[in-house]
Amino acid sequence: MHPSHHARTHPHKAAFIMAGSGVTVTYAELEARSNQVAHLLRSLGLKAGDHIAILLENHPRFFEICFGAHRAGIIYTAMSTRLTVGEAAYIVENCEAKALITSHALQGLAADLLPHTAALAAPLMAHLMLDGSAPGYSSFEAAIAPMPNTPIADEIAGGDMLYSSGTTGRPKGVFVPPEFPQIDAPNPLTNICASLYGMGADSIYLSPAPLYHAAPLRFSMTAMRLGGTCVVMEHFDAEDYLRIVAKHKVTHTQLVPTMFVRMLKLPPEARAQYDLSTLKIAIHAAAPCPIPVKQSIIEWWGPVVWEYYAGTEGNGMTMVN
Repeated sequence: MHPSHHARTHPHKAAFIMAGSGVTVTYAELEARSNQVAHLLRSLGLKAGDHIAILLENHPRFFEICFGAHRAGIIYTAMSTRLTVGEAAYIVENCEAKALITSHALQGLAADLLPHTAALAAPLMAHLMLDGSAPGYSSFEAAIAPMPNTPIADEIAGGDMLYSSGTTGRPKGVFVPPEFPQIDAPNPLTNICASLYGMGADSIYLSPAPLYHAAPLRFSMTAMRLGGTCVVMEHFDAEDYLRIVAKHKVTHTQLVPTMFVRMLKLPPEARAQYDLSTLKIAIHAAAPCPIPVKQSIIEWWGPVVWEYYAGTEGNGMTMVN
């Protein structure tokens, strides 16, 4: 239950595909690059239990950073790209990040954030930028290039610490320590996806939402833990979503009710031209789904819609089909 195993058994299989650009990363490539990330973090002085902050759009290197941090015992915080400077600075400081990784596409926010973060955790606070550099930021690509692509000697499981929306005050980071130290140990979500949703090596999982949100990031990484292929939309578009399902023969996906609404507003002729028959599971969450919307989607897609919400049963999730 980890991409490293699939890199050995199916090295040339696509771990994930960026739907818009077509960039495809195999399991062998994901394994090598996540190892390089782990080595990079160690070279920056980070040890197991330290934190990093990730400020990225849906980027082809998002997963290697998260899996690399995970295998180095690092706690990683993915941040919304829609935050104000003050909000972003608060999260970087609050999670005690010792590295901030961003991209040239977000250079405006990154530049404004720099004065608020430059002194944090000095002298270990590292500022890295993908796809180019900017004052105060070093090139991520240049930093990672000399790193070995083999596992670090002290692999141990890390995890994510993602922040609430802050509706009851300041956003709050939520971190659940790994139950086991092994990087390939199963976790509750992996078990749920395999046993309840039938997700596995033959699955094609489509993620249409920003990866900085908890569910898109965790479900996408779970699809790769189980050896499937994850397809990531850089941005959501209703008809494009349907086209991608048909093109990639998607079997599993997760959406929010607003996405259902947008697809239901498409002209009937647009909705009818895409074959959605491969869909087995369409999970939705994040907000209550109006009954008429759910009924309409089920009439269109069939009985494949599952809802989950926070509860007190089992692992804190209740599933409804």
